[in-house]
Amino acid sequence: MQALAELMSDGLLLCHGTGRPMHANSAARALVPDASDALGALMGLLPLEAMRTAHAEGRWSGELAFDDGRILQVSAYHHDNGRGGYYLIVFHDVSEAHARQQELQRRHAQLRQTLVRLAGAQEQLVQSEKMASIGQLAAGVAHEINNPIGYVHSNLGSLQEYLHSLFSLIEVYERALRSPDPKAMLPEIDDMRGRYDIDFITGDLPQLMSESREGIERVTAIVRNLKDFSYSGRDDSWKSADLHAGLDSTINIIWNELKYKVTLEKHYSKLPLVQCRPSELNQVFMNILLNASHAIDERGTITVTTGVAGEEVWVEIQDSGHGIPDEILQRIFDPFFTTKPVGSGTGLGLSISYGIVKKHNGRIEVRSAQGEGSCFRITLPIRQPSVDAA
Repeated sequence: MQALAELMSDGLLLCHGTGRPMHANSAARALVPDASDALGALMGLLPLEAMRTAHAEGRWSGELAFDDGRILQVSAYHHDNGRGGYYLIVFHDVSEAHARQQELQRRHAQLRQTLVRLAGAQEQLVQSEKMASIGQLAAGVAHEINNPIGYVHSNLGSLQEYLHSLFSLIEVYERALRSPDPKAMLPEIDDMRGRYDIDFITGDLPQLMSESREGIERVTAIVRNLKDFSYSGRDDSWKSADLHAGLDSTINIIWNELKYKVTLEKHYSKLPLVQCRPSELNQVFMNILLNASHAIDERGTITVTTGVAGEEVWVEIQDSGHGIPDEILQRIFDPFFTTKPVGSGTGLGLSISYGIVKKHNGRIEVRSAQGEGSCFRITLPIRQPSVDAA
């Protein structure tokens, strides 16, 4: 047994049942190299409860830490042979394992911090991409607002002239009513009605007011859609939303980008309310609609179709553009991949869209053939399996 103990890398200490040390192997003696009484020094390493617990329960284990950084795992065993028995104490050096564990914990903490920073960076990236897209569309939105504001301004000029004419006619009527013979002023009244074309004003005024109201409502809708679209995703909670309303809102925002070369067709089915983050899905719709528009060189068609399949809803956006080559098709969702000229695209639109759809427990698929256009299909669950998990 002594010969076998010398071959072991763990320290072994054998004690009599009375607690008297009897033998220690070389590995155990190496733990106390400077001690004149190696056996006594080894016994001095053990805490008081080690022997008592081993005697009562048959075994005890614990760890010993040294000032030089060493950590020993110590196990004490007791066997009662009826004549006092014996204790066997095993010293196992776990310093390297402990160091590795601490290193793993340190790296795990670093990874957690990195993950938190990445999550924050991703959120900022999504918001930056959204705001960059809105910035690119600002001129188009301004044009869409400028048109109704332009004719409202023109109508207000006409209204000012109409009011001047009507007030002038009212003044003549008042003078006629105060005169001794009101009928004597009928020629002047008829002349003024003819000069100011009062009959035309009477017919045109309701239409003018209706057009002005329509223009103001158009501006209000654009501003509301822009506000809804740019709403910060940080505070955007999960809610049951109408996807058709989101599609229409997004189309209104980017309409100036589409209307000059796109014929838009909508084929909406009856959809249930979908549990989602509406503003994030609006960004997905915008990215795909703009990409469809950019794929059309001069004139083409974009078709938006919706439907229900079991517990899922789907939205298809199909264009008649030049399509996507097979060698590119597998890379379109990669971050920063873009086929646009430098400065014309970030390459993040489809990548962010893919991430948003995945976060909604959905999927986004694309079918395309070069020269025949592309079709993006977004499939989403009607109810999220768990909002927390999502």
